[in-house]
Amino acid sequence: MISIKQINEKDIDLCYGLDAKTISLWSKKQWANEFKKEGTKIFGLLITNLVIGICVFQIVLDEAQINYFVVNKKFRKKGFGSYLMSYLIKKCEKLKLKKILLEVSQSNVTAERFYSRFDFFTVGIRRNYYKDGSNALLKEKNLTTK
Repeated sequence: MISIKQINEKDIDLCYGLDAKTISLWSKKQWANEFKKEGTKIFGLLITNLVIGICVFQIVLDEAQINYFVVNKKFRKKGFGSYLMSYLIKKCEKLKLKKILLEVSQSNVTAERFYSRFDFFTVGIRRNYYKDGSNALLKEKNLTTK
């Protein structure tokens, strides 16, 4: 059974473990700091009790900034990432947010295509942003709140 649940600070090891096996973005200390940021929500995508995806987003005023989005490599290209992103978009619409922002490496073509399918468009570039020298594409999705 697929479910999405909010993750709390006691799950830092779980978050760090999935991160280490996928994109290795944050240290354990950085994960701990994410849980402390005001307005931050962390959701896990689960199959039964196994966390296969994580989304971290922070609400600032009327916008959500996706700070982290990943699905375990074994579960990619099976619709799980789309399931998690659709959930996030609906949650943001319910909160009456106006837009969702994120950044993605210009060299990560797969992720860029994924975000494009959800109508994220590039609004800026941070040159040489990542350790490997690649640019960060700043992406935005406008929400139609009802």
